Parts: sequence; structure tokens; C-alpha cells
Amino acid sequence: MKIYLSGHEYRYAAEQALMSFFPELRPEYSEGAEPEGDCVILALDGAKASAELRLNGRTARGEAEADGAVPESGTERDRLLQKLVKLAFFRAAVELRGSAPPWGALTGVRPVKLAAKYMRQTGLGPAETAGYMTEEYCVSPLRAELCARAAEYSQKADAELEENDVLLYVGIPFCPSRCSYCSFVSSSVEKSLALIGDYIEALVREIRAAGQLAAKHGMKIAAVYFGGGTPTTLSARELDRLMGELADSFDLSRLREYTVEAGRPDTVTGEKLETLRRRGADRISINPQTMNDRVLAAIGRRHTAGDVLAAYALTKEHFPGDINMDLIAGLPEDSPDSFRRSLDAVLGLGPENITVHTLTMKRSSRLSAEGGGIPAGEAAAEMLGHAYSVLPGAGFSPYYLYRQKFSAGGFENTGWCLREHESLYNIGMMEELRSVIALGAGGATKLVHPESGKIDRVFNKKYPYEYIASPGCVPELEKLLG
Repeated sequence: MKIYLSGHEYRYAAEQALMSFFPELRPEYSEGAEPEGDCVILALDGAKASAELRLNGRTARGEAEADGAVPESGTERDRLLQKLVKLAFFRAAVELRGSAPPWGALTGVRPVKLAAKYMRQTGLGPAETAGYMTEEYCVSPLRAELCARAAEYSQKADAELEENDVLLYVGIPFCPSRCSYCSFVSSSVEKSLALIGDYIEALVREIRAAGQLAAKHGMKIAAVYFGGGTPTTLSARELDRLMGELADSFDLSRLREYTVEAGRPDTVTGEKLETLRRRGADRISINPQTMNDRVLAAIGRRHTAGDVLAAYALTKEHFPGDINMDLIAGLPEDSPDSFRRSLDAVLGLGPENITVHTLTMKRSSRLSAEGGGIPAGEAAAEMLGHAYSVLPGAGFSPYYLYRQKFSAGGFENTGWCLREHESLYNIGMMEELRSVIALGAGGATKLVHPESGKIDRVFNKKYPYEYIASPGCVPELEKLLG
């Protein structure tokens, strides 16, 4: 869809607003030309925004104006004006479409940050915060409640973390096979087995260098997260070496949580579990995504639901810590009834955490490359609705939440936990409460400055073969830290 901007250059705000209502449309900018065809005209005049939306021969208009004074300059001014632009678009789109998306006029990945900020500034609780989000941003009551309850966990985590605490991410970009929906930096072992040895050597070098940098600046590791890919694709000996290097290189005296993803049950062995336990891991993820064998085959997984059950039983035998299990709503070949059975099966196992994702169609995934569009939102809505009705009754609370582009129905991903079993890393990373040092291929280090709200980012090379030849994140981090 063509986008015409007048009186501002808030392109990102325009694109976020377009994505909320019309994720199938791609933005095109036309400068100096008269608006024509399907388009949206977004204008800003002082503290008043207007939107004219033309689509399929119909036209709708919306306006939004600031209630009070607008800051003369700076970040707060930009945020307020972008909010007005998005609200004007939202009102025009609701008029044209006749309904609002589940997240209303709210855009962006981290809606919980907004709820937590409101709680912090007003001292109000989750009920009042949910009401604010519904009234101010037209967020549906269910999504507003999820967000406000997750914001309580964000405040709790922020209070527990000390000033010089940091989070540590270690990326292992290898999997037994690549899932059709996957867009992460991961390589199937069958294609990249020869890289694993060199990758580990490069990662060890980065671990040691990052450990020295952290010690120099007094950083204490509050939580460790081995992600991927599938870290348990590595052998027990390889895992033992990497976890040993971490223990030798970093100050773990204030470590509160140590997570290792074992997302593919076909990578779980007793020997690996014993290694994780011995090296201090206390949280593990075994992620079936679905307990339907037909759906597993459709997404390229080479295991069965029976393998998930076996891996879970083995984990309970060898690993005393918390277990997380992921499910995805909207997978190819899945149905609401099948999803219900998957959730019931996972609940029956008794994990401490259950994360419910919505299928997201990333451009770099095989599913997208083969012509798959964004999944229909109706089925995903029914799946999520069932999960959200059942999980609270089973003792679970929503503790972290985030959104992604191109997700079915514009829905969210939500982590649920039993009482006192929330993941500190997930909350701290998603809500950007503290800095994250990210090691390994594709790692995205975030240096958070709480006073200013500024975040400096350092990105590692994306692919394993590039990362092996690179110096990692430490040289750029040294420049930022001084």
C-alpha cells in the first residue's frame, strides 16, 4: 500500500500501524505525487494527526490530538507524536474494517514495558493498568489483563536484580533438522557437522574475552541462557567444556538461574542431562510445539510425540530443575481440536513453565519461501482462547509476553508459569531490565542504560562460518564501555 506522509517523517510508526491491520500489505512511499489508488495519507499538524485511508474503493478518516502540552524536542516529543499518528490510522482503519485488532492501537514488540511503566508511575495495580490499556489504546480486555499481569512479574524481577547484574546468552546455532517455520540462525547438523569443532573453539575464545571484560567492569551474571538452535545437539563432552569455560571465566556468585534449551527431544540423553545438572543448570526447555505426529512431520521435525514423552521422563529421572515446554498455535496441518489435545498432554506431564507461541511467518523461513502466507487468525484465536481459559485453572500465570511481525491474527507469545517458577532471564531480556551479553553466532548484545533509557547494540556475525572468523562482540563492547 502506498503511504503518503505530510508534516512528519515517522515511517516506522506508519509501518507499525499498517502491519496491525493489514499484515499482508507492504508499505510503499510516494513523495511529491498526488495520492491515488489504495493508499493512506498520514498528516501531522502541530499536535494533531489525521489519517485518510483508501482501500478497495472505500475511504475512511481518523484523527488524534494531544490532550496537553507537547514537549518542544527530544525523545518524549517523538514518542507522543508517533502515538498520535498511529491512533489516527487506527481510528480510520476501525471505521473501514468495522472491528479492531486484539491489540488495538498498540504496536511494537514489548507491550508489557508500557504497562510496567504505567504501574511504576501511578502506583496502581494490574486491574487499573488493564483498564488504562483498554481505554487509552483500545486493547482487548483479555490482552490488557495478560499484559498487566506480566507487568507485575517485570516489577518483581526489576526489584530482585542489582545494579551491576547482567544476563548472559550463549548461542548454539545447530539443530538435528531445520523446522519449516524457523527463521533463527541455525544449521542442521547434517549440513554443518564439520563446523561444530571450530565453532566451539571460537565460542571459547569469546567466552574468555567477555569474562575478562565483565570482570573489569564489575558485572555479575544473574542468569545464563543457552539457546539456539538446539544446544543439546552438542555432545555431553562439548556441553561440559562450554559450561566449564563459563564457570571459569565469569563471576557466577550471584547467579539465580541457568537455562539450557533441549528443545528437540531427539537430542536428549541421560549423559547430557547429568552434565547439565552437574554444571549448575536448573532450568531446561523440552519443546514439542505440538503433540500431533502429522503436524510434527509437516513442520520438518524428525521425532514423534512419543519421543517427547520419553525425553520428558528421562529428564525427570536425571534433572531436578524446572522444565519448560513450548507449543505453537497455528501450525500447518493443525486444528483447534488437535491443539487442545496437545495442551492437555503437556499439562498432564506437569512442567513448571508452558510457553504458548503464535506461528509467525518470517521471510527467511522455509515455509515462507515455499509460498506459505500468514496463517488464518481464526484458528489461532480459538487455540489461544482455549489455552488462556485452561492454564489459569491449572495454576499458571502469564509472566512474560511479546509480539512479532507477521504472526497469525496479530496475536502474541506468552510464557506461563506456576507460582515462583518464572524465568528471570526471559523477563529481564524481554523487558530490557538489564544488559544482555550475547555470545555466539547471531548474538545480539544489548547494553542498557537505565537512567536514560538508551540501549546500545552489538551484533555478532550471523552465520557460524562467519562467526568462526570474527572476533565476536568484545571489541565493540570495549569501545562502548570505555
